Amino acid sequence: MNNPVPVLYSFRRCPYAMRARLGLLFAGLSVELREVVLKHKPRDMLAISPKGTVPVLQLADGAVIDESRDILVWALKRSDPQGLLAGEVLDQANALFDQNDTEFKHWLDRYKYSDRHPEMDQAEYRERGEVFLQVLERLLCKNRYLLGESTSVADIGVMPFVRQFAHVDRDVFYQLPYPRLQRWLKAWLEHPLFVQAMVKYSPWQAGDKPVVFPL
Repeated sequence: MNNPVPVLYSFRRCPYAMRARLGLLFAGLSVELREVVLKHKPRDMLAISPKGTVPVLQLADGAVIDESRDILVWALKRSDPQGLLAGEVLDQANALFDQNDTEFKHWLDRYKYSDRHPEMDQAEYRERGEVFLQVLERLLCKNRYLLGESTSVADIGVMPFVRQFAHVDRDVFYQLPYPRLQRWLKAWLEHPLFVQAMVKYSPWQAGDKPVVFPL
């Protein structure tokens, strides 16, 4: 495969794919974007990443990165004009990602799809997820952003999941006792790069003209 730029298989609403797209945008890197329909995953993607989840990044040399955290860090290690990896933030960010991607995501999925998990009611699932929100609120009591006074890799890696949690029931979310987290999320939802990350693209099919992201 001899693509002049890497190829990113993505799905607009997936928080893991949002994380990857934000990393590429903050790094100022371009990729060929292939928007995936999860019910009809393209053979080309499955051929390079049989687990069948997005995002998947195939580099120009054929190497494949199919974990969102790895794509995020790969992009910022190539180019980090805003210093999202400055200092010692990566170890701290990885600790947050560990909690976000396991414990929080577990309860988030059950909160969002509580009808599929009748063992507990939706409010109980939300309360379990709030344990992580409380961690974030405490961090934001100390700083403007999660790990300091400027944006770091932690913010763009965690935010898509908080967004998904909030959007299960926005009225409920904005009544919860996390004012700093709510302000932080609102600011991110209005951030130009997040707006750019959420532009809609038509589903990709083999043979389509390449779509460069960002436009």
